[in-house]
Amino acid sequence: MDPHRLKGKNILITGAARGMGAANAEHFAEQGANVCLGDLNLDEAQAVANRINAAGNGKAIAVKMDVTKRADNAAAVAATVEAFGEINVGLFNAGLNKPRFFMDIDEDNWDLIMNVNTKAMWLGMQETAKQMIAQGKRDYPYKLINVGSIASRKPLVDVTVYCTSKYGCLALTHCGAIGLAEHNITVNGYAPGVVVTPLWEQLDKDLVDIGFKEREGQAYDDIVRDALQIKRVSYPKDVQGTAAFLVSPDSDYMTGQMIHIDGGWCIQ
Repeated sequence: MDPHRLKGKNILITGAARGMGAANAEHFAEQGANVCLGDLNLDEAQAVANRINAAGNGKAIAVKMDVTKRADNAAAVAATVEAFGEINVGLFNAGLNKPRFFMDIDEDNWDLIMNVNTKAMWLGMQETAKQMIAQGKRDYPYKLINVGSIASRKPLVDVTVYCTSKYGCLALTHCGAIGLAEHNITVNGYAPGVVVTPLWEQLDKDLVDIGFKEREGQAYDDIVRDALQIKRVSYPKDVQGTAAFLVSPDSDYMTGQMIHIDGGWCIQ
């Protein structure tokens, strides 16, 4: 791994205390990037930052943030700039899911998922872009990267609100790419399928609770058998390469794209 590939990249990552957010933060830092880890769970985010700093490549800080609050997004951007001099990449990874069948969805379920998965992404993009615009144009593009999902391509009856939120993520990626192009800001994203993270582990349990699956682990087994061409679930390491590509200069001429990392699910 090239310890200098991402040198000079100062990156804010939301939802960075665990799962894909933490894995990407460590992967970017191994290649020389500086990372600000934003999360409600400051202790876990700080533990990730401590590991990064101990490794001695890129630098890391951790900030406590509620991604659904504009002020917290602005504060996380400001902390990134204070620590590293400027911000040139925002990775909006925070997300959650709480399955319900269509007729069981209520306002609380809708608001929870839409606020964290879609409203927070919009706020993060906007606050990060404000700072990038204020910094002035560079000879490279600034980058906003949105974490989408297979759920924006595959309607799933048990997670209707989650699907809706990820369709919103796709729209933010497309519209942001158009709206921010004049400022030399690109907007891209990646859409995982089944990634073994705390989010999916909780979803697996919740699907049993609502009666959609009979046992824990059945959701994984059914999807691998029926939907995936690569016959295994994925792990955060399977996403890291694509995420690093979107951060790196190799993707400088891309914008408005959502790359699927789904084991072939979209072929169905």
